[in-house]
Amino acid sequence: MKYSKNYRKVAELVDAKKVYSVEEACELVKKTSTVKFDATVDVSLHINADPTQADQQIRGTLILPNGNGKEKKICAITTKVEDAKAAGADFVGGKELIEKIQKENWFGFDTLVATPEMMGELGKIARILGPKGLMPNPKAGTVSPDIAKTIKEFKLGKVEYRMDKNANMALSIGRVSFDAKKLSENLNTLVSTLVKVRPAAIKGSYIKTAVVHTTMGPAIHFTFEGM
Repeated sequence: MKYSKNYRKVAELVDAKKVYSVEEACELVKKTSTVKFDATVDVSLHINADPTQADQQIRGTLILPNGNGKEKKICAITTKVEDAKAAGADFVGGKELIEKIQKENWFGFDTLVATPEMMGELGKIARILGPKGLMPNPKAGTVSPDIAKTIKEFKLGKVEYRMDKNANMALSIGRVSFDAKKLSENLNTLVSTLVKVRPAAIKGSYIKTAVVHTTMGPAIHFTFEGM
């Protein structure tokens, strides 16, 4: 693979043989952006798990203390319309929004949240929402009777983490414009959460590979207690 001149230049800052601490990695990642815009800072993990086993699934939500720099448009499917609007949802409705998604293939939002009484209606378009990762799910924190609290949490920086079918996990923890302390706080929140939810069925090492990187930037390997 042929890399750009800018990439090769910033890649020289990273010792490919070194495994950095969370704080060191967050200091370094800010120096490795190769693009002119405010790049995202992403974490990529490869987990020592068998995704086909129910007792080794890893999925949940957490609130990044400093958010991830992304403004999320939230669509709320609920009968508690006024509560959802007051909490800051970008789109609020019931069956009419479900029909809009189904008939117009409308996806003008990033996160879909719902109250339990609407799940039967949403189930009718599960085949549309599921492949896009938008189907509300209690494990993802997107189904709750307290719709106002749910919306506020996602607006504050609540994100979902989920292992894919290849035992990989990817999550954005901020942007290059964040100072290193804020990135470190977000990354430490992520890794401490993952350590807490480690399935008992996973034996030996937990995380095989852990890297942090910017959009189009080189991978920086890091470690944390509990890997």
